[in-house]
Amino acid sequence: MGIPETKAIPHALRSLVRPQVQWLLDNYETAEGVSLPRSTLYCHYLLHCQEQKLEPVNAASFGKLIRSVFMGLRLAGLSQGPNRPLCRLKPLQKMEGMTNGVAVGPQQAAGLSDISAQVQQYQQFLDASRSLPDFSELDLQGKVLPEGVGPGDIKAFQVLYREHCEAIVDVMVNLQFTLVETLWKTFWRYNLSQPNEAPPLAVHDEAEKRLPKASLVLLSKFEPVLQWTKHCDNVLYQGLVEILIPDVLRPIPSALTQAIRNFAKSLESWLTHAMVNIPEEMLRVKVAAAGAFAQTLRRYTSLNHLAQAARAVLQNTAQINQMLSDLNRVDFANVQEQASWVCRCEDRVVQRLEQDFKVTLQQQNSLEQWAAWLDGVVSQVLKPYQGSAGFPKAAKLFLLKWSFYRCAQALRDPGGKGAGWEDPDLRAGA
Repeated sequence: MGIPETKAIPHALRSLVRPQVQWLLDNYETAEGVSLPRSTLYCHYLLHCQEQKLEPVNAASFGKLIRSVFMGLRLAGLSQGPNRPLCRLKPLQKMEGMTNGVAVGPQQAAGLSDISAQVQQYQQFLDASRSLPDFSELDLQGKVLPEGVGPGDIKAFQVLYREHCEAIVDVMVNLQFTLVETLWKTFWRYNLSQPNEAPPLAVHDEAEKRLPKASLVLLSKFEPVLQWTKHCDNVLYQGLVEILIPDVLRPIPSALTQAIRNFAKSLESWLTHAMVNIPEEMLRVKVAAAGAFAQTLRRYTSLNHLAQAARAVLQNTAQINQMLSDLNRVDFANVQEQASWVCRCEDRVVQRLEQDFKVTLQQQNSLEQWAAWLDGVVSQVLKPYQGSAGFPKAAKLFLLKWSFYRCAQALRDPGGKGAGWEDPDLRAGA
């Protein structure tokens, strides 16, 4: 089959699209009754670009390219969610370098756990149904635009950044963690700053046409843009946490957990590398958000590990009975007398928690029921501060007091050798 005409593609991209068109024709064909997730196809394309050292176009431009190659193909828009299908499109052969959408090449796997062989199995632990929420409009806050920047540049930045964030969601849903770095490099025009890594000029001609890098740099120092970017990143990363770990108590395969943790370790270095020659103001905003995201992933994976170790203990009747026996031997009145001058907790509150804890333990509740009990305790204690400016301080103080009692030797004893609660897995996950 010859390469079709590409009249729908901008002239600046013509020199680039011919090999990309041939790649599409070599790897895909239309087929009735078959659909392929848009995110999987775009991930395959990104991997191809990475292997061939090509600079990828963004998802919107790639969609135009697909429509020009496969005439009449109905392509789901970017705003319609990461897993909307490309109708009647299927791969001609096994995706080179991909297994069910996850890269398996050595370059892709460097520093990350290889979870490609079981990706479909692992995707059941994700919440891939989530789409990226709408971003708020960029508020200029009455500030004058920087010299050399026009309203069109502001709009272009918002559109491009939205497309960029949606592409990140796509690769994450497909567990293509290493492609996040590729997307960052593409958005921030990394190769334009590297004389020894000259990309095909046509790619950056297309990017420059939508938003020149000079304008991108100027906007990266403009306070309203910085605030808007911070907000967008917070929305993006919160959504990604909910996709990757939708239920922190649900068992997650250790290989997937380790892959997520390794990804979290790499985030800040990838981002810093991709944003070379981007103003420090924007770099600080981006790194702060990415750092918080990475910390959340580490905390959630650790909590998940701890939860599974706790689940095993809670399912052991003998251990539960031993814990209850040990707990009944603790002199809580003495503990409260010694601790009250530090924590200033009301006696009745401590007594109520003690009794509730023992009753819950006697009922041999599940991990989920214990989580509900803890949630109820927190809600009850913090209810007077709900919606007030003092809520964060009250929450921190409650956590400190809870930790003080938890770390007291008297409360550590029921989790000691008698009950077998001092499990090495629990310590590792804590």
